[in-house]
Amino acid sequence: MKAYLDIDHDSGVSSFDDGPGFIRVQFSDGSAYLYTDASAGGLNIAAMRRLAASGDGLNAYINTHVKRLYARKER
Repeated sequence: MKAYLDIDHDSGVSSFDDGPGFIRVQFSDGSAYLYTDASAGGLNIAAMRRLAASGDGLNAYINTHVKRLYARKER
């Protein structure tokens, strides 16, 4: 997993991993969720990947747009 930069130091996201059609997000409490094109939609996954790479806004995006649209909870 890649460390989430969190440039504002206000996120619950600690790290992420991404690849074609998915993003896996780990939170500071240790929980991890897999979001896929099939579960959350390709446009949402693309937006989440951009936010993860920029280190800002991923937690807010998840809470606003895809909170329960994960494919599975991994931890």
